[in-house]
Amino acid sequence: MAMRQLTALPVFNEEAHLLDVLPEVRKYSQDVLVVDDGSTDRTPHLLSEMDGIQVIRHHRNMGYGAGLKTAFDYAIEHGYDALVTIDCDGQHEPQLIPAMVAALVDEDGHLADIVSGSRYLKDFEGDNFAPEDRRRINMQITRQLNECFGLSLTDAFCGFKAYRVESLPKFDITELGYAMPLQHWVQAVRHEMVIREFPVPRIYLDEKRSFGGSLDDARKRMAYYQEVLRREMAQQHLDCGCPGA
Repeated sequence: MAMRQLTALPVFNEEAHLLDVLPEVRKYSQDVLVVDDGSTDRTPHLLSEMDGIQVIRHHRNMGYGAGLKTAFDYAIEHGYDALVTIDCDGQHEPQLIPAMVAALVDEDGHLADIVSGSRYLKDFEGDNFAPEDRRRINMQITRQLNECFGLSLTDAFCGFKAYRVESLPKFDITELGYAMPLQHWVQAVRHEMVIREFPVPRIYLDEKRSFGGSLDDARKRMAYYQEVLRREMAQQHLDCGCPGA
């Protein structure tokens, strides 16, 4: 089944990667949207010189989740069938976009709502080691989601995903920061969405890449994630007896 697809990249101060990543994305997606989340480097200038992409600019930095929310809204408004989200920091391989979109429909014609990239589903030659604090937090949150909701995720935080756009209006994204994926997973469970994982290589070009401010402290980042998770579960009237939730 042919799908009209959009690939969206949320960016913030990505002047170092734009010129390498975007031409590759355009090879595998006819329609490309960049959500510039208030960049203060040369990102806006570089984007203004690129042809064949749609750009939406936030006038101030609102957060990673805000960039994804804008992409969701754009895909819905313009009637796409599939939305792929991919980071612009070189961590994801654009050549996988068509296969990820195709995975929204299995060989029996069954549809998924979300195909989520996983850096831990299988090993690839050349995989990097994830920074230890990121790996540890990811594994803990992933295990917690699985225990709470009976999921079988291996990577709760990979930003490389494909969505069936028909399912996107079910999300009510209010968490605009880096914890947006936790709100996303809880709401996906609440709406009984079909989730599939898709193996992607584990690539870290900048192991010291900053989350910004206090979130660079792993303990504070975990506390923030847990607070968002608890709040969203209460909002969605979902209960969980697992530790930490």
